Amino acid sequence: MAKNTTLCYIKKDGMVLMMHRTKKKNDPNEGKWIGIGGKLEEGESPEECLLREVKEESGLTLTSYKLRGIITFSSDKWESEYMFLFSADGFEGELSMECDEGELMWVPEEDVLSLRMWEGDRKFIPLIMKDDTGFFSMKLSYVGEDMAEYSVTYHCS
Repeated sequence: MAKNTTLCYIKKDGMVLMMHRTKKKNDPNEGKWIGIGGKLEEGESPEECLLREVKEESGLTLTSYKLRGIITFSSDKWESEYMFLFSADGFEGELSMECDEGELMWVPEEDVLSLRMWEGDRKFIPLIMKDDTGFFSMKLSYVGEDMAEYSVTYHCS
């Protein structure tokens, strides 16, 4: 059975909040830069998970966010995953610099794709950085850490 997760890219003043995954043991994302998110708990909606994970990991309370797409991950090495992908442009609170999964950093939007990340993230991040991209579904298949296949379907908004 596939796990369900959320991932959010929070934008402010031309910057994107990114997490450098450096602290969690046995982390498939170790050493990579990703957005903020995590696994849905039993009975939790994607939006409830998003708000909880962002608050837990960053200390921020989202006030403006949008579901942008659903990403299906398949792998020969890890459990399959359905990820609800969000972008956010409004929040309250102060950024916490203490996160038990990695270091948080505001990165200039134009520098995000130069960070060390999953190859598939380079496919969906440009789509959510643009406000005019409608809802989409993407499938990313991996062999080890290498992307073997990728497809995207755009849906009318």
